Amino acid sequence: MSTLLDGDGISSYRCPVTATVRLIGGKWKLIILWCISNSINHFGKLHRAIPSVSKKMLTSELRALEQDGIISRTVYPVVPPKVEYHMTPFGQTLLPVLNMMAEWGREHALPLQEPEKKAA
Repeated sequence: MSTLLDGDGISSYRCPVTATVRLIGGKWKLIILWCISNSINHFGKLHRAIPSVSKKMLTSELRALEQDGIISRTVYPVVPPKVEYHMTPFGQTLLPVLNMMAEWGREHALPLQEPEKKAA
């Protein structure tokens, strides 16, 4: 019987979905990428756009995305410090995936939330 992961958590065969989830999975990365792809690219604006993420977690996820080459971080030498995040060319290859997820969400996921709004 083949499994996706062996005992060390390493893929025993090359599964593209597993590889993708390892890179952009988790609770916040896709939401952060969606925001950055929609020109919300300053830390403060990102935190306001995703108020349920802690500053510590946002910082951690941004660093991981930068380390993986998905986003770039530009620091401007001004006071107060100004930092901007942008999708790298590698990160931009995720835009069709993000757009397809948004389209699917508008069509299928958001309508499922309608009863929640009516019940409130």
